[in-house]
Amino acid sequence: MSEKLIIFDTTLRDGEQSPGASMTKDEKVRIAKSLEKMKVDVIEAGFAIASQGDFEAVQAVAKVVKDSTICSLARALDKDIDRAGESIKKAYSARIHTFIATSDIHMKMKLGMTPDEVVNQAIRSVKRATKFTNNIEFSPEDAGRSDIDFLCRIIEAAIDAGATTVNIPDTVGYNIPHQFGRTMKQLIERIPNSDKAIFSAHCHNDLGLAVSNSLSAVLNGARQIECTINGLGERAGNTSLEEVVMAVRTRQDVFGCDTNIDATGILAASRLVSSITGFVVQPNKAIVGANAFAHEAGIHQDGVLKHRETYEIMKAEDVGWNNNSLVLGKHSGRNAFKSRLSELGVEFESDEDLNDAFSRFKTLADKKHDIFDEDLQALVSETQTEDSEIIRLVSLKVSAESGKVNTANVKLLINGNEHSASANTSGAVDATFNAILSLVDIEPKLQLYSVSNVTQGTDSLGEVNVRLEHEGKIVNGQGVDTDIITSSAKAYVHALNKVMANVERAHPQI
Repeated sequence: MSEKLIIFDTTLRDGEQSPGASMTKDEKVRIAKSLEKMKVDVIEAGFAIASQGDFEAVQAVAKVVKDSTICSLARALDKDIDRAGESIKKAYSARIHTFIATSDIHMKMKLGMTPDEVVNQAIRSVKRATKFTNNIEFSPEDAGRSDIDFLCRIIEAAIDAGATTVNIPDTVGYNIPHQFGRTMKQLIERIPNSDKAIFSAHCHNDLGLAVSNSLSAVLNGARQIECTINGLGERAGNTSLEEVVMAVRTRQDVFGCDTNIDATGILAASRLVSSITGFVVQPNKAIVGANAFAHEAGIHQDGVLKHRETYEIMKAEDVGWNNNSLVLGKHSGRNAFKSRLSELGVEFESDEDLNDAFSRFKTLADKKHDIFDEDLQALVSETQTEDSEIIRLVSLKVSAESGKVNTANVKLLINGNEHSASANTSGAVDATFNAILSLVDIEPKLQLYSVSNVTQGTDSLGEVNVRLEHEGKIVNGQGVDTDIITSSAKAYVHALNKVMANVERAHPQI
């Protein structure tokens, strides 16, 4: 029988550190419920002390998730530990994850502490965390560039202090597989009390090696992998959950362990995270990319038709492809709508919110024959976004003719007051953006504009993602509609709302 490999998902914490990938409390709860349904063991719900909003999001996730352990990150500081402990107080199963840097460069340049001081601080933080829970994770930050002897010393001390999981982070994605695997093996073999803790790997993808390094760690004794949906994360991202889960499961001839993950939920989780964050999944992305199970070449098509295993090492259905056959239509009632959303992890705080979403659903059903799960997720994302809007799109009229100047007339609600503007440019989208921009006091730079279909068919919802930069702040905005120009306007307004929202968040590594 295979040993258990624990899946620790940090989409809501490390994933959110991607520039522009911030999530609301409601969005985090939706993602957490999707992870719970997929049987993720540990969900790192956030960095509680980062802001009041982050604290409330961790609290909210802790209250609703029952089958996964809820974790909050904390620096090795008393105030961080206490805030984390408070945020997870109502969790059915709780964990505190505390960390301190251990590489020479981090201790000297960032912390300004001696190695002895770092060890003492680690011990103090772990002991303090035991006041709130007996499930404590300790991470020596930048372990991938730390001295092995010092790592052995501080990890042994942390375990003695009460740490039950020891995470080895390759914080800057510096390691290569054989090196990282060797480090994991040496730590487990050299630390006298290593048998009292589970060893974990947390790898970043700066050199494109996060998954490889994580799998190497597993082959050398690690029994927890820290990862994110779609490999989301700051800089080049984190270890991809879907890739490590399916790699271990597909290659049971190599790995002596397996996860409890219900892989059929992988695709739905991937699309949910993509829709909420605005980070589009590239078509050739392993497991969840649109081309992951597509066979273009004739020789491949012939082989698959004769015998699937000739070119497929996994079944598409095993990770959730072809599972969106359950649809709703214009004749579907309120209860069917509510029930389906509940299955997708969406709950409404009031009947008013439900009625608003249902009204939008009916409007969409008049435009689109069949409504899939992805449509519902997009619809709910849009509904929940409007609650905190400074700017709201009221109406849009565009006049477009090939070879002619295009005109856009927009009407916006700004802080409750209605304003109108128009713009004339060579493109319909450009005219729309210019008209909107003329009504606000900021001039952000458009860094990204992308269009994709939410589902198949010419009547599909069109999803537009925009990325704006303003005074060093990067945000993503999403908009969906059956009309692409309207989607574009919604996405631009969504991003502008984020730019104008004055939310200060602490970063765990600063």
